[in-house]
Amino acid sequence: MACYDRFAGAYDALMRDVPYAEIADFIIEASDRFGKRPTLMLDAACGTGSLTVELAKRGVSMIGADISEQMLGVAMEKKFDCGCEDILLLRQSMQKLDLYGTIDGAVCCMDSINHITEPDELQKAFDRVSFFMEKDALFIFDANTPYKHKSILADNAFIFETDDLFCAWQNEYHAQNDTVDITLDLFFRDEGGRYERSTEEFSERAYDRQTLEKMLYSAGFETLAVFDSYSFNAPTSTTQRQVYIARKREQTNGKAD
Repeated sequence: MACYDRFAGAYDALMRDVPYAEIADFIIEASDRFGKRPTLMLDAACGTGSLTVELAKRGVSMIGADISEQMLGVAMEKKFDCGCEDILLLRQSMQKLDLYGTIDGAVCCMDSINHITEPDELQKAFDRVSFFMEKDALFIFDANTPYKHKSILADNAFIFETDDLFCAWQNEYHAQNDTVDITLDLFFRDEGGRYERSTEEFSERAYDRQTLEKMLYSAGFETLAVFDSYSFNAPTSTTQRQVYIARKREQTNGKAD
C-alpha cells in the first residue's frame, strides 16, 4: 500500500466535498443508538485528520493513527488550528496497532478498509483494533462495495481539478478478486504557474458483506447493523459504500464468546 508521501498535499483538495461534519454527527448518533457515546476513540487510518478533528469538536477524546508521516503532518497542523491540541497522533498501521491502553470506540472511514488488499492482513487489522477495545465498545467503519468496484470504478478514468491541482485518475479492474489498481497523476501548480507532476499508485479491494462479518466475528465483534453509507437506510443492490456498526463481544479466557 502506498504511504501517500506526495499525495498528502493533494488529499484534502480531492476530498473537499466529503461532509466530515455530517459523518461525525452520524457516528455520534450511531453510538447513542447502539451503545454509548465513547469517551476515548481511535480514528484508524485517519489520513489528514479531518474526521478526527470533527469528532474531537464533539467532545470525544481522540487518537488518530496512520501509516503516512506526511498525512500525520497535515493532521498535526489541523489539530492546532482547530484548538484540538489534546488529539494524540500515532504513526501506526492498523495491522500493527499498539496503543497505550484500552479505548471505548473506534472508527475507520473513507474506504481505508479497502486499501488492505490481502484478507489475512485485514484480519490482522480487525484483530488489533479488537485487542484494545473494551467490552461493548463500538467499531464503526465504511467499505466500498463490490458493486462500486465493478460498476463505478471499473476500468474508468476521472478528472479532478482545483485552482492549484489537476488530477488524472485511471483504474484497472480485476474481476477475480474485486480489486482495482488506481493510478493518480497529480499536477501541482507552483507560485509561478508551472506544474510539477507526481504519480501515486495503489490498489483497493472490495470485500462482500459476508466476508467482512466473518472477519469481524473472528476478531471478537458482533455486527449490529450495516447501512447505506452514512445514513440509517438499509443497503441496496447499488449501494456504493456500506457502513458497519460492530460491537466488541464479551471476553472469556482471552477469547470472545
